[in-house]
Amino acid sequence: MEAPRSASRFLPRKAFDTLLSALRDGGYDCAAPVVRDGAVVYTRLQAHDLLPSGISIQQAPGHYRVEFTDSPRNFSWANGPQALKPFVFTASEPLWSVRRDPDGELRFTEADTSQDPVAIIGVRSCDLAALALQDRHFLGGDCVDPHYQARRASLFLVAVNCSHPSDTCFCVSTGDGPTASDGYDLLLDELDDGFVIQAGSSAGQNLLERLPLASPTGKQLQDITRQNLHAAECQARRLPPGNLEPALFANLDHPHWQTVAERCLSCGNCTSVCPTCFCYRELDRGSLDPDRSEHVREWDSCFTQGHSYIHGVTIRAGTDLRYRQWLTHKLGSWHSQYGRSGCVGCGRCISWCPVGIDLTEEVAMIVGGAS
Repeated sequence: MEAPRSASRFLPRKAFDTLLSALRDGGYDCAAPVVRDGAVVYTRLQAHDLLPSGISIQQAPGHYRVEFTDSPRNFSWANGPQALKPFVFTASEPLWSVRRDPDGELRFTEADTSQDPVAIIGVRSCDLAALALQDRHFLGGDCVDPHYQARRASLFLVAVNCSHPSDTCFCVSTGDGPTASDGYDLLLDELDDGFVIQAGSSAGQNLLERLPLASPTGKQLQDITRQNLHAAECQARRLPPGNLEPALFANLDHPHWQTVAERCLSCGNCTSVCPTCFCYRELDRGSLDPDRSEHVREWDSCFTQGHSYIHGVTIRAGTDLRYRQWLTHKLGSWHSQYGRSGCVGCGRCISWCPVGIDLTEEVAMIVGGAS
């Protein structure tokens, strides 16, 4: 349940563990960013775990490196390869199973959709915007997805305004950051000595009342204002403004599609890390028991051959057609479907592309208008 923003309060850094304790006491598992396998990823925290500090991330086209500093801050980085998508739309899940009784009758059973409550700490504004788009797709139509719905209802979101955008970020040009406007339960602005915190929902307000908070000083509020302005001003990449659907569809035969295809590996990395991509496939998975099987949903990508395979024919056989499908849908026809672009400016597709393809540059070549 949404509620008006609360007045800002201050949580000292040394008391940050009281936030984790309050969440756990409220029945939530806590998921937070940690460094694993050379990247910042979300993991479920154990009762004794603390957030890592001093993380710095260097990102560029085809480049992602984690570095450590002596900073006391826990969130002085832009993003990792994950967003909120894996928490609501999992990479692989059973939808139903079937069992054959001894009398030969088939018994179908829907998969359990119940979920334990989870609080996700460190959510960025671009990922809140992406979650709103996922909500529109999975919850906004005539057919509500019960698996997504159950996971979405289980979330408590602790957002953090982004103070250190990476070189690949361009959320300012999409209108999705670097500060969060809604969609969170709690919102943090991080300073060296602690966090200015406010509630964005009734659940968040109830939790705030259990924390050892003080009033922020005028200097702390001024530091936050300057920090947020700097985070916006330092972004150099951007997309052209407005609805790109007419311009993209007017350039379906542009020669640059083939130029991009000569570099693109059709690996699907961009769709895997994209917080708004939702393509999937369904398949039946057998077991060693010949009388049992399950029907599974898995992430898919418009870059795979199977995605456009129809009755013996691959509709988009070439990489140029697959890249064109991804870009024109993401930045174009999403406007007709969902009322806005499918890009939230997180820059993940740029950092995690093995060959460093930069979406903002490719759009500029095809439709112009980017600087």
